[in-house]
Amino acid sequence: MARSFDLSVEYSATVEQVHSAFADEAYWNQRLADSGADTATLDSLKSEGGAIEIVTTQVLRSDRLPGIVSQFHRGDLHIVRTEKWSPIAGGASDGTVLGSISGAPVTLSGTARLHPGGKGSRLDMKIGVEVKIPLVGGKIEGFVGGKLMDLLSAEQRFTSEWITAHG
Repeated sequence: MARSFDLSVEYSATVEQVHSAFADEAYWNQRLADSGADTATLDSLKSEGGAIEIVTTQVLRSDRLPGIVSQFHRGDLHIVRTEKWSPIAGGASDGTVLGSISGAPVTLSGTARLHPGGKGSRLDMKIGVEVKIPLVGGKIEGFVGGKLMDLLSAEQRFTSEWITAHG
């Protein structure tokens, strides 16, 4: 059974500035280079009519994986992430996030909304994580959920710094 996580971060930048960064190839190349993954690639970036679709792959070497993960997955983790963002309408953009790990019984999916909030904008996400491993799947789902908030916070910091540096 999947576990659900509600995550939120705030930006000092506007919805338009954050959305524009999401459509920028240089932004993604730098974000992935700074991600902490052993290798990371921007597989696809499509931006048309204000809609954005991003596909990335990040690889974590097996020697860096927590024990609970390496017990159930041999080899490196290849994490494929797909994000889709709608054109801005009514001051907001809606998104979807899908994640998978090649060769592992793990799926991640969710919805997102980038909207005005605080002193700029706010990103709210509802993410479901499912690990289909009897007895320990729930423990791994909880571990992944905790790491998702760390990841979202790091991505928020990077995006804020990127926007400040690149206007």
